Amino acid sequence: MRPMIRLLFPVLACALIGACVETRFESPLGDNIETCDTAWKGLWFEEGDDLRRTDGERHLTGFAVDEACAFTLIEQPEAGGPFKRTRVPINYVHVRGDDYVVVSDAALRGLVDLKAPYDIDPPPQKSFFFARYRVRGNRLELRKVDDAKVAKLVIDGSLDGTVQKGRNELHVYVRGGRQQMLDLVRKHDLFESKPSLVFVRSREDLQDVERRLQRGAIREPRR
Repeated sequence: MRPMIRLLFPVLACALIGACVETRFESPLGDNIETCDTAWKGLWFEEGDDLRRTDGERHLTGFAVDEACAFTLIEQPEAGGPFKRTRVPINYVHVRGDDYVVVSDAALRGLVDLKAPYDIDPPPQKSFFFARYRVRGNRLELRKVDDAKVAKLVIDGSLDGTVQKGRNELHVYVRGGRQQMLDLVRKHDLFESKPSLVFVRSREDLQDVERRLQRGAIREPRR
């Protein structure tokens, strides 16, 4: 499974590899939620990714944000084959100079057989994943939630929620309303101290990459 999917959608790891470490939140981050951040527009690939599979064949994976701010995961499952596109609703929140991306687990149910948050009864209709980001020019840094840190805050009573640990699993669920989620990120540093992933914006657009691949060109996309 590609790193971008693991970062934004950690629940996919639960379904695909059986080793699940996830933190979900009961509510989104406040009421001032936006559906677009123009700084994300373009075609992005992971920094340092040589775009090759373990068998040495080229393997394109990234994401594109179009002029309408639609977020689309891009993957080429087979070398030289057609692109697979998956649209995912993404939301953005800006809090005191920090920027966050928010994804509802309900938005992922078309991608995977998604279970409700672990050991929550009755199960909520939806819950949310957060990540913090920073855009500098053509460089996008993403920091995922530090699951172990949030679990400790719940166990210590600093946050209201539940923690379930297993041999290869850690399920954290944080309770609270929209305002409480805002207070939470203002008061606590919940995210990894260094970027979990870094992406670089391509100088090409998605259509150019597709046309070039269809012509059978073998050079990698220009960054």
